[in-house]
Formats: sequence, structure tokens, C-alpha cells
Amino acid sequence: MSDDAAPDTGAAKTPADFRRSIRGKPVVVKLNSGVDYRGILACLDGYMNIAMEQTEEYQNGQLKAKYGDTFIRGNNVLYISTAKDR
Repeated sequence: MSDDAAPDTGAAKTPADFRRSIRGKPVVVKLNSGVDYRGILACLDGYMNIAMEQTEEYQNGQLKAKYGDTFIRGNNVLYISTAKDR
């Protein structure tokens, strides 16, 4: 290892790295409306269009519905974050 090489901490360094690192992992997607979707991230593109599996919908912290596969249009997304394993 050379002196100028940064140690690999496993953390994502760019938004694209983050997108790649969370694919297939549990995530929470918060919409502009305040609704949360929790599930396994199947696909995410640069426009924040999201495909999820094993999705649950939460409103005000309460489970409202369970879905199989879902698609969320990116312009509705406030943020996406990693979630603890389900």
C-alpha cells in the first residue's frame, strides 16, 4: 500500500457508489407525502426511480399495507436510506 492510497473503509464515496452498495439490501424510502416504504432494493437509477421487493407501506409509523414488487417514481422520493435487516 502506497502512502497516497486511502485505506478502504467500505463506505460509499459517491452517490453512484452508494446506489451500487445498497442494491439487494433492506432500505427505507421516504416520499414527499410522508409515507415510508420499506423493503429490499431491486433497482435504483439516477433519477431515483426505485424498484423494491417485499415492500411494506407505513404511514405515521404504522404498517398500512404489504406488497410484493413495487415501483416508485423518482420525483416522489424525498430520500432513501439503508435499513436494519428485517
